[in-house]
Amino acid sequence: MDEAALRADMIEGLEHRLGEPLGGAVLNALQTVPREAFVDDAPYADRASEAVGTRALAPTTVARLLTVLDATAGDDVLVVGAGVGYTSAALAEITGARHVHAVDIDRRAVHLARSNLADAGYDAVFVDCRDGAQGVPEYAPYDRILLEAAVVTPPRALCGDQLAADGRLVYPRGAGDQTIVAVERRTDAERRPAEGAGAPAEDAGAPAEESAPDGFHTVETGGPARLRPMLVDGEQAGVERNRTRREDAELARQGQRARHGWEQEWIDWEAQR
Repeated sequence: MDEAALRADMIEGLEHRLGEPLGGAVLNALQTVPREAFVDDAPYADRASEAVGTRALAPTTVARLLTVLDATAGDDVLVVGAGVGYTSAALAEITGARHVHAVDIDRRAVHLARSNLADAGYDAVFVDCRDGAQGVPEYAPYDRILLEAAVVTPPRALCGDQLAADGRLVYPRGAGDQTIVAVERRTDAERRPAEGAGAPAEDAGAPAEESAPDGFHTVETGGPARLRPMLVDGEQAGVERNRTRREDAELARQGQRARHGWEQEWIDWEAQR
């Protein structure tokens, strides 16, 4: 069976699992991108695949992310977690390759994504090795930002100036059970509810991991997901994590200094005597 027929079978299975047909842009992207250029082992099976320590998302997860992202031609997109490059290739079909910027904290994943994208004809996609929590400010603002990693709350840098005023940020929300969500900034009217009005229904009584970041609201959900948690600098494979250095920097940014506390729990005090 040829690859085009395998992709057609994959899409038929996706639509059956999702319970609805894919939108035109997402459908065309998944029909066009040769998944076999990114995944060696059973590329059209609906399961995640491992490669050099990174993971190719299952086709159903990719379809859910792309559907909720709702990118259109010409949108500038930032993908945090380049992985093997498959999602970036699909976005290149939707928005144009030069509008897609992808980063990964794992240098091996960056090399793999670049190689896969070049082999598949998408070498105009920007791929760089960076801490995704800091984004890519030099190409901002982005109309769409996609996190291919689970977080409870997206990094501030991505929610700030790097997201266009009318932009959309999509991520798997949650530390355990995850739900794919799309958030957008609240309008002035939404930020100033009428006197006596309560909190927006989305946030009323919701657990912290189910609420949108400050100044944002959830505009769409895309179903369950099971992605790895987002890494920050020092947590990538092959790099020894310097917890004190990283968290001291975080405290400094917050204007706080603590001599004792949770950030020192790892220290073996007996060995310090």
